[in-house]
Amino acid sequence: MDKFEAVGIALVLVSFIVGAVAYPSMPDKMVTHWDAQGVANGSIDKVWGVFLLPVIIALMEGLFLAIPRIDPLKANIAKFRKEFGWFVVGIMVFMLAIYKLTLLWNVGILINPAQTLPILIAFLFYLVGALCEKSKRNWFVGMRTPWTMSSDRIWDKTNRLTGRMFKWAALISAIGVFAGGYAIWFVLIPALAIAVYAFVYSYMEFQNEKGGRGKAKKRKKPFTR
Repeated sequence: MDKFEAVGIALVLVSFIVGAVAYPSMPDKMVTHWDAQGVANGSIDKVWGVFLLPVIIALMEGLFLAIPRIDPLKANIAKFRKEFGWFVVGIMVFMLAIYKLTLLWNVGILINPAQTLPILIAFLFYLVGALCEKSKRNWFVGMRTPWTMSSDRIWDKTNRLTGRMFKWAALISAIGVFAGGYAIWFVLIPALAIAVYAFVYSYMEFQNEKGGRGKAKKRKKPFTR
């Protein structure tokens, strides 16, 4: 176990401890969902309201612990293990921030999600961008398309490009703080645009690579009468 895994496990324990301490102060029905304008529109029973997110956080940490060990290309993950570790810790912090906002809302401290979530998602986008830029071909993290998985060169080019794009998307998401009920579009549009672009770009790079191999074979074909 490395230091990042230890920190991740510690954050899981923190989430359960916070839940146990907060439990007596929570209402029987807890608000856990808001619309795009930040108006509460969903609630669940107290037990689930307090402990559902810690359970999700624990399951996510379990998955992140498993990935470097079960990926068929785990030797490649080892090449960006530090960036992967920071990404996992960042995800745990992101989830804990969502959890804290939920608990505060339910004790009467009404922090508007429409003003806080764009910042948190901007943080998440930046983490994704930093990870993509350094990632090597694997089955779990990064921009995985049929064509990036077919070639280290295509993987590297696609993920370096989309990594930079996600960092710009982080800035756009943060600007969404000033967009009120339209903030969701400052998150969704960049994310969808990056996904589509990565898909198309990796396919085009694959076609270029295939065309290059075809030309190389023609050049190497021996001359015959």
